[in-house]
Amino acid sequence: DPRDREVAPELRPSVMSKLIEEELEPGFRALYKIEKVLHSGQSQFQTVDIVDLAPFGRTLLIDGMIQSCQIDEFVYHECLVHPAMLLHATGVKTVYIGGGGECSTAREVLRHASVTKCTMVDIDAEVVNFCKMHLPENAGVHTDPRFELVIDDAKGQLEGAPDGSYDLIIMDLDDPLEGGPCYQLYTKEFYETCLKKLAPGGIFLTQSGQAGLKLHTSVFTPINATLKTVFKQVVGYTQAVYSFCDEWGWNMAFATPREGGMAIPVAEVDALIKARITGELKFLDGESYQGLPALSKVHRANLAKETRVMSVATGTFSFMHSQGLCVAESK
Repeated sequence: DPRDREVAPELRPSVMSKLIEEELEPGFRALYKIEKVLHSGQSQFQTVDIVDLAPFGRTLLIDGMIQSCQIDEFVYHECLVHPAMLLHATGVKTVYIGGGGECSTAREVLRHASVTKCTMVDIDAEVVNFCKMHLPENAGVHTDPRFELVIDDAKGQLEGAPDGSYDLIIMDLDDPLEGGPCYQLYTKEFYETCLKKLAPGGIFLTQSGQAGLKLHTSVFTPINATLKTVFKQVVGYTQAVYSFCDEWGWNMAFATPREGGMAIPVAEVDALIKARITGELKFLDGESYQGLPALSKVHRANLAKETRVMSVATGTFSFMHSQGLCVAESK
């Protein structure tokens, strides 16, 4: 349906008796009531909408797809950032974030006192500016002297950095969609670049799309298999994110293999959080951390047998279903 990619024009009317319809997968759609539109527009690269949805609160939409919601964005971002930062042996000092335009990822990174420099590279200045205006929970990021914002291509900026520059590289990118802007940043060639840019003991992390029982083989397992062709140790982990209507996946890769992978006892996780992180986390603690890498039997079997390796050289890619949205009058 061509309406699936035409969200912004439909959001502009002042009448708020509207519903957003999201296609989560073929044959499965969800409807969300719009309470208020704060911004709706077109940047140089994509449509950008910031709306208040009845079930989720303030919500960022990019090209008609839900990116993060006020009700549970902290679940996604705490799981994205803190496991790797707690696992680093000496405390992360230098961080590179690819994407992350709403600055929630940077917000969590900067909670670690060890960080001396956090560089975030996002291609779309308008997304960053719109989120700065409408997401007050991230206001402190822009005044933190450790934060550097670069409006540019995340791939090109990382390629230009000296080898060994970063203790942690986080790819908080758009999902790999066919014809989308980011799918080449989920490839063997890009991961080879990332490994070179990591300092000794460094960690690479990427968001890895839907990872529930049914859809985890779309991109979660191929990303894991692709990383394993570059890094000696890779760990996949998942967590349910309510507003995404599924489990979400992340893949972590170690420049230097760590005995036990992600394993840290409950008490040690709590002690590390207390020692390293400013303020109290909303979601993650020693108990909840244990569940992240505790994958189901089905997930573990599919990770073990995954053979797809995404590569520009071979033209091999894996894509998520394009979760386009359309807007319909409520009745």
